[in-house]
Amino acid sequence: MLTQLSVHNFKSWRSIPQMRLAPITGLFGANSSGKTSILQLLLMLKQTIDSSDRAQVLEFGDERNLTNLGSFRDVVYGHQKPGKMDFSLRWTLPETLTIKNLGSKTNTLFSDELAFSCQLEENGLQRLVVSQLVYDLAGHRFGVSRKGPSGGKYELTSKEEGFKFTRTQGRPWGQLSPVKFYGFPDQIYTYYQNAEFLAKLQLAFEQLFGQLFHLGPLREFPQRHYAWKGSEPADMGRRGERVVDAMLAARGRKTYISPGKHRPRLTLEERIARWLKELGLIHDFSVKAIAKDSSIYQVKVRKSPSSAEVLITDVGFGVSQVLPVLVLCYYVPEGSIILLEQPEIHLHPSVQSGLADVFIDAVKNRGIQIILESHSEHLLHRLRRRIADETIVPADTALYFCEMGKEASSLTPLDVNLFGDIENWPEDFFGDEFGEMAAITRAAAQRQAEGRP
Repeated sequence: MLTQLSVHNFKSWRSIPQMRLAPITGLFGANSSGKTSILQLLLMLKQTIDSSDRAQVLEFGDERNLTNLGSFRDVVYGHQKPGKMDFSLRWTLPETLTIKNLGSKTNTLFSDELAFSCQLEENGLQRLVVSQLVYDLAGHRFGVSRKGPSGGKYELTSKEEGFKFTRTQGRPWGQLSPVKFYGFPDQIYTYYQNAEFLAKLQLAFEQLFGQLFHLGPLREFPQRHYAWKGSEPADMGRRGERVVDAMLAARGRKTYISPGKHRPRLTLEERIARWLKELGLIHDFSVKAIAKDSSIYQVKVRKSPSSAEVLITDVGFGVSQVLPVLVLCYYVPEGSIILLEQPEIHLHPSVQSGLADVFIDAVKNRGIQIILESHSEHLLHRLRRRIADETIVPADTALYFCEMGKEASSLTPLDVNLFGDIENWPEDFFGDEFGEMAAITRAAAQRQAEGRP
């Protein structure tokens, strides 16, 4: 699970020194306040790791990628020339990472938490290069630094007391560069006799982003028929277009979901059907082949116990909007990280509130981490209610108000107490509700005074 993020000079963010991330992390605020940019940073890192181009420092993407950010000049704050940017992440590991036989005073290092930081800049040729990358394991730092502002050479660095990297005799060190933004040069494992353990740090970083999934704000329109060719997608796709494929793949794998202690396990479809019913959207839900041994399927719903089954295309848009959100929360592996953009779009306020309960269930019963950006006060209020009724504790959430200032975006942590109260409620958080009510009262009073109906 990601526990901390910092970034400087990324898009509208000049500085986020330390941002705490929790099992449920919510970003709220007006349009163009920088909420989505925080998610885009993580998506940019993921698509870079997934890219086959090992020489490219960052993959800014195009329409085929998770996010399309243009170029470094487009994402660096203020479009600086030459541009500089840095970021860092801290996360918990699924199991303790152990490094043995360092030959130092601390012979064995072990920790269930790891941190990574990176500094990037444009060189004299206006090419993006890594200035420094560092992994921090329990306070022991190992990394790669660039030698001088104009040179192309790098050196291996260590802040581990009593430890030195030992060179292999006869191995010349060329002008080697890091792999992408996070990887040690491949040649260090032959150039140094005792550098093999660095591969563990790099692998842990790749595994972190291997378990990160994303769903964008726009959804595919529901279809009357879905063709399934046996695919097993990793996620729902950016627009939820693979949601039926995912449900059928889970059916084929006989995937079961635990709804909590001492409760019988459910299939993925049963869990989704139960949530759709609890959210008040429909009574029943199923995915059926149009004929025996057919690869064409239909999604059918029943709005009430006595109503006939109809296709998902023939009911309100809310079901098809929320379906990818629900399936993603229960389809991805336990312990995954899910990034959600405006999951409440096209949903009734009561369903928006219910989404908070979905996320809490996924966090508590599947170890999922949810990082979302939203405009929904209903979702926020349900999270506050669940803190007040002790379903969750304040530490389970990290809620933020994003705001665009005169020059840069700013981030305000919302202080939620044990009773669910926000002690530093920002001005105009969800618009000027009290101002609107006062204006309605004044307008009504004026009409009554003038004797107008």
